[in-house]
Amino acid sequence: MSPLMAAADPSVWGAVAAGIPSPSQGTWELGPIPVRAYAIAILAGIALATWISVRRYRERGGPAGVIMDAIFLAVPLGIIGARIYHVFSSPDAYFGPEGNPWNAFAIWNGGLGIWGAIPAGALGVWIVLRRAGLRLSTVADAMAPAVLVAQAVGRLGNYFNQELFGGPTTLPWGLQIDPSVLVAQGMDYPEGTLFHPTFLYELLWNLALAGVLVWVDRRYRLGHGRVFWLYVFGYTAGRVWIEMLRIDEAETVLGLRLNVWTSILVGVVALVVFVVLSKRYPEREDSPWLPGLEPSSADADEPEEGASDGTTGSETTAGEGSEDSDEAGSTDEQGAEPGGSTPASAEPEKADGDAR
Repeated sequence: MSPLMAAADPSVWGAVAAGIPSPSQGTWELGPIPVRAYAIAILAGIALATWISVRRYRERGGPAGVIMDAIFLAVPLGIIGARIYHVFSSPDAYFGPEGNPWNAFAIWNGGLGIWGAIPAGALGVWIVLRRAGLRLSTVADAMAPAVLVAQAVGRLGNYFNQELFGGPTTLPWGLQIDPSVLVAQGMDYPEGTLFHPTFLYELLWNLALAGVLVWVDRRYRLGHGRVFWLYVFGYTAGRVWIEMLRIDEAETVLGLRLNVWTSILVGVVALVVFVVLSKRYPEREDSPWLPGLEPSSADADEPEEGASDGTTGSETTAGEGSEDSDEAGSTDEQGAEPGGSTPASAEPEKADGDAR
């Protein structure tokens, strides 16, 4: 018997060597309402990511309420996009000979693809930010580590559903899978077989990567979307090897799973974009606002209360606000005649900025 096989022998290592037990159930009945662990994991991840994103965005000088507005639109769009990608990448379960198209709507059974969630969710964020006159890149940088945390928590849903596990392993942390689940997925393995807990691998990878992003961001003051693209590259690098361990049914292209190819292509694009942005924008952006759409000092009072430097808008008088306005406003004032900058004359400038 090889050392690895001996490590998986319960008689040698006892209960630990028997592997990680899977939950006996993933749904609980609360009266007539089914409470599903998969849904709880997704919602918990969203809540935690929201809290982290708000804190990070306010440290960048952004208005706190914008993150909440963006998430209210991004979450439903992200779920729709995630489900569409999952159905597209695993069509046989829904449109194959024994598939059921209506199951495409049963998201509580699992099946949300991150490759569809990110672009669809980003579209929702962009819509909200565009109307508010804010940069998408600043929000993306603030949310990148938070998204990784949400993904990590969400993987617990796969654990409760006993899905998306890897191939057989003799490692002591192998995952136990109920025989009925294996049969339902068309798999035939000897009793007692352990499987790679790919949910755990990705959970740990995501949390470690989130910590790295936070450290790199603080150390090098990344901006202009570079934290986000570094997240994409780091996530795809981990997803390649984790995806290649999985044995669930999936579309294959040239002998590799579709998600592997997607990870490789997206990762290469992310690395290229990160390098280009690093050369073009070596410094972090000065403001989360789009050029020319910065608020006047009166409008900026509330966001500044949450700024990381601890200052508040109430410390600035009306006269100081017109002299110390944002970059676009300062340029306009420099072109005005001496003595022409007054609180009254600042109102038309604000109106013009809002109209743009």
